[in-house]
Amino acid sequence: MQVNVGGIDRILRIIVGLVLIALAATGTVGWWGYLGVVPLLTGALRFCPLYTLLGIRTCPMNKPD
Repeated sequence: MQVNVGGIDRILRIIVGLVLIALAATGTVGWWGYLGVVPLLTGALRFCPLYTLLGIRTCPMNKPD
């Protein structure tokens, strides 16, 4: 897995994931709020499979040594 999620994107994914999970846990939204696990994991791992399929990369390219 090559990193393809950058800094701001990563922070937003983690926040959105935590908010959705918290809303589902408190009963504010339905079971679908637990889908917040997806953005939480993609933010934590800094890898998004959909970005790979679409050729998107929000993090700076690593320079070879």
